[in-house]
Amino acid sequence: MATNITFHAGSVSIDERTGLLGQRGVTIWLTGLSASGKSTIACALEQHLLHLKKFTYRLDGDNIRFGLNKDLGFSEKDRNENIRRIGEVAKLFSDAAAITITAFISPYKVDRAIARELHVTGKIPFVEVFVDAPLDVVEARDPKGLYKKARSGEIKEFTGISAPYEAPEAPEIHIRTDKQDVAES
Repeated sequence: MATNITFHAGSVSIDERTGLLGQRGVTIWLTGLSASGKSTIACALEQHLLHLKKFTYRLDGDNIRFGLNKDLGFSEKDRNENIRRIGEVAKLFSDAAAITITAFISPYKVDRAIARELHVTGKIPFVEVFVDAPLDVVEARDPKGLYKKARSGEIKEFTGISAPYEAPEAPEIHIRTDKQDVAES
C-alpha cells in the first residue's frame, strides 16, 4: 500500500451536492446466485428511477469484468478483490449523490460486510437486497448455460455448484424471484 499519498478533499460539501442534485446517494447491493434475477431487477429499477429523474447508475457483475476487473478470475481471492473494488466504486458513486445499484453474486458474507463497512464509515446508506431463488429454479432458468457447463465440469469454481454462496442473514430486503415477478420486486 502506498504511504506517500494524502487525501485531497474537494470544495463541494455533501450538503451542497445533495441540495443541488435534490437527492442523497445510496448503494443498493443486489446479491444472489447466477440467474436469480439480480441484473433483471437492477435494470428495471435503474430505468424506473431515471424516469423519476433520479441520478442513478447500475454496476453489473459481467460488465465490470470487461474493464475494471478484467484482470480477475474466479478463485476465492479474485472474487474477494472483485467485490472489494466494487465496494469502493459504489461508495464513490454514492458519495457523488448517485443511487448506485450493484448486481453481483458477491458470494461471501465477509466481502459484503466489508463493502457495507466502507459505506458506514463514509456515512453513506447501504441497502443489501437478497435476490433469492432456489438452486433448482436458477438451474432451470440458466439463460447463459453456465449451470449446465458447471455440472459437466467445464466451468470450475461455479457459485452454487462447486463454490459456495453464503446467503445474507439479515438483508434489508429479501426478494423471492421464484414467487414474484420483476414488477412486484
